[in-house]
Amino acid sequence: MSIHFQAQMPSGWKATSAIRILRFPGGEITLVVPADLDEKPAYATVTGADPSDLITLGLWADYAHQLGQRAIAVLPYLPAARADRGMPFGAKVYAELINSFGLDQVIVFDPHSSVAPGLIDNVKVVGSAPYVRRATIGRAGSAHDYVGVLAPDAGAVGRAQAAASALHLPLFRAEKHRDFETGKLSGFSCEALPRDGRLLVVDDICDGGGTFRGLAEATRLPKERLTLYVSHGVFSGDAPALRQHFGEIITTDSHPGSAREGVATKVLSIRNILAPYVEY
Repeated sequence: MSIHFQAQMPSGWKATSAIRILRFPGGEITLVVPADLDEKPAYATVTGADPSDLITLGLWADYAHQLGQRAIAVLPYLPAARADRGMPFGAKVYAELINSFGLDQVIVFDPHSSVAPGLIDNVKVVGSAPYVRRATIGRAGSAHDYVGVLAPDAGAVGRAQAAASALHLPLFRAEKHRDFETGKLSGFSCEALPRDGRLLVVDDICDGGGTFRGLAEATRLPKERLTLYVSHGVFSGDAPALRQHFGEIITTDSHPGSAREGVATKVLSIRNILAPYVEY
């Protein structure tokens, strides 16, 4: 399971809760609370989108509310954020489940679009741009050899522009092209890129990595000139092949897939990023 409970100790310090999760033989989940527990619930962090973790979050929220405490959830990888239209309307179904827990605050990180977080009660959206900057050039903003940020497609332009502004770099755009008859990806086009220096590709999610491999091939740049930043590394399928095209791959541990061997070269702690936004 990918859920973690943080507790407030009598000293005021935050620490991992002593509460543990139990699954009954019938499949139901419950929480085991030690009889001598001397802590208060602070917040719960769910990484990934396992439905069992969401049910466990609901149980923890009920426990916190029965104690008269706020129930705060850190949900960096917002489940079904890509299912923001159509039938079934996945983002709405997941939002209704999350809202049923009566959470007092829900913190999400760089969601795919504004649709899914717009359906969540008491939501706090944290953008990725400051953390892209820290991951690439550090807090001090020291000299670096990046010459631009590259948006892989039209949907990524907004977050790529925010990153480019934070890094004080120009933005370059690429476009995906599809075969209208089959709907399959047929290739990429990209505006003229600088002849020297590194380019930073910025997006929210990397699943199998096909989009980013296609983009890298279209630029015809050596991998030493390309860095990939994605907020959520699902890294399924052929994702390890990305290392053939990108010299550096940066993500957060917002999804268990980020730990897949042979993909990310740098993984940022999502709890370190989002903990300061928790409103106790």
